[in-house]
Amino acid sequence: MTRALLRLRELILRGEFAPGERMSELRLVKTLGVSRTPLRLALAALEHEGLLRGRGTRGYVVREFSQADISDAIELRGVLEGTAARFAAERGATPAALGELREICDTIAEVVHRADYESFERFVDLNERFHARILRMAGSPMLDRALDGIIALPFASPSAFVMAQAVLPESRDILLMAHRHHLGLLDAIERGQGARADALGREHALLARTNLEVALDHPEVLGQMPGASLLARSHLEQV
Repeated sequence: MTRALLRLRELILRGEFAPGERMSELRLVKTLGVSRTPLRLALAALEHEGLLRGRGTRGYVVREFSQADISDAIELRGVLEGTAARFAAERGATPAALGELREICDTIAEVVHRADYESFERFVDLNERFHARILRMAGSPMLDRALDGIIALPFASPSAFVMAQAVLPESRDILLMAHRHHLGLLDAIERGQGARADALGREHALLARTNLEVALDHPEVLGQMPGASLLARSHLEQV
């Protein structure tokens, strides 16, 4: 089922299926090379994630997302990541965990000012490691599951807009702000300042909302991002 799930999610985010399109089991069995049982499990999982919408006995259709949907998902991620940072601060991070977080920040500082495409690819990996490290420090399986559901949605993950920042000067400025947030989160967690860590985690996530607004003004860049085809057509026609 996992292979079918990953492949089908990739195809949806790549725009192989239009919003509102029904997911034909017969076609998908041939495309994915799997039997109907793992396919149906994958379809149900993607409905749970929010990429598909159930139609009762008529199966599933691809979901369309409005700008408000994406904005809400980003804000909810901020609530959860802020809570993770607060847990990490209040529950006492180990010296080893703090050292790893500091090492990630130090490496980010080396690449964040460079403008080449390779440095942005490197930032994606470092950024994902930073957020994953804080989540592990929080020590909450409940938070893990809740965040998994949010970041699976288009544009909602911490690194969703990083590659757009590689070509948009406005977004590159936001990238520098994101790095300052990383440093602030590290400091707050190290000092055990739960409320400050929570607030910074929420503010940090909301940078993605600003990035979304920048990307919407550049359809040529937005169209290259995973999940862009799922954004409501009515909005894309306005930009």
